[in-house]
Amino acid sequence: MAYRRTPAVQARLDAQREAVLQSAVGLLAERGYGGCTMAAVADRAGIATGSLYQHFANKAELSVELFRRVVTREIAAVNAAVARRDAPQQRIAAVVETFAARALRAPRLAYALLVEPADAVVDGERLVFRRAFRDVIATEIAAAVAAGELPEQDPVLTAAALVGAVGEALAGPLAAEPAPAHEPAPTPAHEPAPAPEHSDNTTVVPALVSFTLRALGGRDDSDA
Repeated sequence: MAYRRTPAVQARLDAQREAVLQSAVGLLAERGYGGCTMAAVADRAGIATGSLYQHFANKAELSVELFRRVVTREIAAVNAAVARRDAPQQRIAAVVETFAARALRAPRLAYALLVEPADAVVDGERLVFRRAFRDVIATEIAAAVAAGELPEQDPVLTAAALVGAVGEALAGPLAAEPAPAHEPAPTPAHEPAPAPEHSDNTTVVPALVSFTLRALGGRDDSDA
């Protein structure tokens, strides 16, 4: 007869899995994917590394689940910001503003989500992430075009271009953030470290919002 877990055993395993994911989120925010090893996650969660393999077969599987958890949280934050705005153009601006501001507040985590080298399966999840943001923006572009607030355009194509542009614009500031003290410096000692692309990140978010509105063919209030 096959062994069947009791409700108490299943509840304990579910709680342990949740602790593992919470620990992995913390490590990801501190060290990125490179520092989010199975051993490090197990140690942070207070369990043996072997116990971690009861929940995730390998780092790739853990990384995908971790990525989905964090991305779901980011999408929820963006949707909440959009819901607080009335006009379609304001709602589009809210997507960019919220996404960029949250990324710059947690640069190590955002860098891991957007551009840090990772497993191929994680790169696949990144495509899903970008498409989710694209779809939120495309919906609002279509509404703005229908309302006559924006010129005729392909909402999905424009939204995809905006997501790519915003991600690329953030890559520099995110990469320029110093690594935590426990991580080795990414630049060899004999090579000078690259200068940050933006000396003041407080200008990045409004600049991206302004760029977005202009790219859409709308009116940026800063032009007034």
